[in-house]
Amino acid sequence: MKIRTGFGFDVHRLVKDRELWLGGIKIDHTKGLLGHSDADVLIHAICDALLGAAGLRDIGFHFPDNANEYKNIDSKILLARCAELLDKKGWKIENIDSTICAEKPKLNPHIPAMQNILASILNIEEECISIKATTTEQLGYTGREEGISAYAVTLLRNGK
Repeated sequence: MKIRTGFGFDVHRLVKDRELWLGGIKIDHTKGLLGHSDADVLIHAICDALLGAAGLRDIGFHFPDNANEYKNIDSKILLARCAELLDKKGWKIENIDSTICAEKPKLNPHIPAMQNILASILNIEEECISIKATTTEQLGYTGREEGISAYAVTLLRNGK
């Protein structure tokens, strides 16, 4: 049996007149994340962690931000496609540990809903997905509310 870890990171700029999507759910906020897709930084970081652990490059390789087919795409679709790529190679997700860095809005009340939707897409138990939220104590681009970032680590196993 093979066991591998993967790491993912993503960041997007906060702008007015965009919806804020994090962890597959829409969150009411005065700003949203700017990107070619819906700019869900948490899902993008998780995709990169999963793809990296499986040796399948990164999200930009599979879903380039200059391809019209991915313009404004729901990142949950990208996550489902990543899960399909893993499945084809025989990889199973053991766990995902992630952190979202955002000054505002407060994210803790939304974490159970994020875990629920992500677990259903990945066909794993909710307790296999850890999502933490933190601020940067008003430091840097996150602290100035210019952007939101996310980090993810995953453990995969392959029985082949």
